[in-house]
Amino acid sequence: MRSETRYVEIQGTKVPALGFGTWQLHGDACVQAVADALRLGYRHVDTAEAYDNEADVGEGVRRSGLPREDVWITTKVWWDDLGRNECLAQVTASLERLKTPYVDLALIHWPNEDLPMEEPLQALRELKADGKVRHMGVSNFTPSLLEKAVDMAPVLCNQVEYHPYLAQTEVLDVAEKHDLMVTAYCPLARGRVADDTLLTEIGREHGRTGAQVALRWLVQQPRVAAIPRASSPEHRRENLEALDFELSGSEMERIASLDEGTRIIDPAFAPEWEGAS
Repeated sequence: MRSETRYVEIQGTKVPALGFGTWQLHGDACVQAVADALRLGYRHVDTAEAYDNEADVGEGVRRSGLPREDVWITTKVWWDDLGRNECLAQVTASLERLKTPYVDLALIHWPNEDLPMEEPLQALRELKADGKVRHMGVSNFTPSLLEKAVDMAPVLCNQVEYHPYLAQTEVLDVAEKHDLMVTAYCPLARGRVADDTLLTEIGREHGRTGAQVALRWLVQQPRVAAIPRASSPEHRRENLEALDFELSGSEMERIASLDEGTRIIDPAFAPEWEGAS
């Protein structure tokens, strides 16, 4: 296993660059997966109100035996709970389910064009002032919406779908401009990267898998974190080992050339995505 955690440094804050995603993990399987991931060396766990597993995630963190301050926990407020009062109530409920006095990062899960953005951002600001939320951010925000959010509040992060087949150039440009973290969800493109010819070829040069190459490509970029989900101990270990090697500049460019604008997560309530990425 690796000897140290790789961090993304954003606005003076260090965030573990490779996190453990928990979407679709529930019950004892989720508890065991989170505890195992933390014992392996993960220090960043991602959950959400909408995942219906915050209680399981919190139990997994406790069973790991790690001090609470050693684990970065991110959760999210669902898109139809974004009125100020609803947002305050939902984050409070998330803390109760997680059984923690604070979360490290609370995100607006999806933008809602029918509700003023100011309301959830104000709620998160209040929660931050009360010490219940250490940092605040957004998820699935387009570049223009991200710019608006940054103008209104101390945003740390935008969590978006990001993998070799979906460039996020404009989002990354905004992140560079404002020193924001971009967290990549669905980083393995639902497993597609494992069989990709180019990624497999590059992986062979490093004694790695295509999935490890895809994850390394993400976390080797400035300001980028990734949160792959893995239901098996073997895949959790494999993903974590993406931190143990380095890609060359030319390999990074070759992987970027795989972009084809493929968006896997695009629900009916999603914003209208801007540009090719």
